[in-house]
Amino acid sequence: MAAHRERRLLYAIVRLMGDATGPDGRDDRLQVLVDESVALFDAHAAGLMLFRRSGELQIAASTGHHSGLLELLQVETDQGPCLEAARTGQVVAVPDVTAVEARWPHFSRSATDAGYASVHSIPLRLRDDVIGSLNLFGEEAGALDPDDVAAARALADIATISIVQQRVVDDGEVGRAQLQAALDSRTVIEQAKGWIANRNAISPESAFGLLRDHARRNRLPLTEVALGVLAGRIVL
Repeated sequence: MAAHRERRLLYAIVRLMGDATGPDGRDDRLQVLVDESVALFDAHAAGLMLFRRSGELQIAASTGHHSGLLELLQVETDQGPCLEAARTGQVVAVPDVTAVEARWPHFSRSATDAGYASVHSIPLRLRDDVIGSLNLFGEEAGALDPDDVAAARALADIATISIVQQRVVDDGEVGRAQLQAALDSRTVIEQAKGWIANRNAISPESAFGLLRDHARRNRLPLTEVALGVLAGRIVL
């Protein structure tokens, strides 16, 4: 790999890791991955597929209209090298798309129609977890240079770590938001219990029973009934 390509590869790694000058959002980093893959390797287009939390694959980024459509076609027909790389965690090389027509007929014909003659799919994996695939599309038939394969796998690995870390952060934020919502809900209910107990000279347990019974009769969330009591909309 030439010196300028090595510098560009290092620059891409820094951007994917998200330094102070790199892209902040996950989507920006994914676009960096596909853009730099086309610039660095023997590819004319690139696309990225990621698993949703539901287990379905989605198109996360692409450098061109045709590459995104080819990935979407594979999702819809449930066949193709990009899906296989994502599902198996192994690099899937297709030096000649016409040679795989018997195996993936829809993909082979669509790739040829789009002007692509080769595809190389690299899994995004962290240990045993595979979260998607990086897919390189070439306009000429032939195998990808071994150095390019190694470098592409390095970029894919770094991107995977970045994506997984972001998901952990997102999950933590969701968890904190859910916990805060639960605490807020509990606070509202306790306030409503105290209001009802003081107003009617009854125990907090009896006050809670009034709240619960009203919620059940009217098929309302308990927190909504408590808010209604505190706002004066509901009198128990």
